[in-house]
Amino acid sequence: MAVLGDISRSVRLLLGQMHRCRTTTAGSKSLLLARGFGQAAPQSKPVVDDNEAVNPTFVNRNPRNLEQMALAMKDRGWGTTWPHREFYHRLVFTRSQHHVTAEVLACDSPTPVLSCSTKEWAVKRELASTRCVAACQAVGEVLAERCHRAGIKRMVYRAIPWQFRSDAIQSFRTALKDGGLVLSEPRRQYIAPRVKAPSGPM
Repeated sequence: MAVLGDISRSVRLLLGQMHRCRTTTAGSKSLLLARGFGQAAPQSKPVVDDNEAVNPTFVNRNPRNLEQMALAMKDRGWGTTWPHREFYHRLVFTRSQHHVTAEVLACDSPTPVLSCSTKEWAVKRELASTRCVAACQAVGEVLAERCHRAGIKRMVYRAIPWQFRSDAIQSFRTALKDGGLVLSEPRRQYIAPRVKAPSGPM
């Protein structure tokens, strides 16, 4: 009986060891599989595209910010010319025999940036006359609104001296100022180049 008990005990130990070996091998296989699936995919090297290359020379595509900071170039012109050429935007007011016209000119283009005239039907139909003082005031109000929408808030305006005191031009200027426009521009700011300090002992 003792011999049978020893044999059965050894058989049970042997079966237990076999069962443990199976579970450990299965666990190690599942662990290896999990590790294989958990690894990140190999990262590819970045490809440099010509469209993404940075240009070492910077070109300002919006010169309006330099104008608003008064850093952009101004054409000085001759001192004897009238009206002078030192401006970013200049307002030209003309009053003909039948119509009133106001134009905003840029310093680098003869084509008007903005304009308003009593020749336009939307302005003409609200007026009794296209040349009176009320017409000049209406043109000033419409031009001020258009300038605000275009982002132009400052410009140079110098009327002809012998016409400056007329009621038409005074009403035109008053309408522009009431619309929020400033009829003068700041002086250009000059930035001096930086001078490097001498290195080393004096």
